[in-house]
Amino acid sequence: MNTKLIECNPSIMMGKPVIAGTRIAVELILEKFAAGETIEQLLESYPRLTHEGVLAAFHFAAHTLNSTS
Repeated sequence: MNTKLIECNPSIMMGKPVIAGTRIAVELILEKFAAGETIEQLLESYPRLTHEGVLAAFHFAAHTLNSTS
């Protein structure tokens, strides 16, 4: 997994983790997916988003949750 696909920068989205080079927050991807959107729908809605970026967001969230337990 390419960890460079997720970045946290205080000057972008108040430091929330985002897909690198975008203002698409990991949180947004997770919320949309949880609401029933498919990866294909996410990619259609956000042209700068890539399949690898979506998977990186899922991996980032899982890793973050795992490291807090």
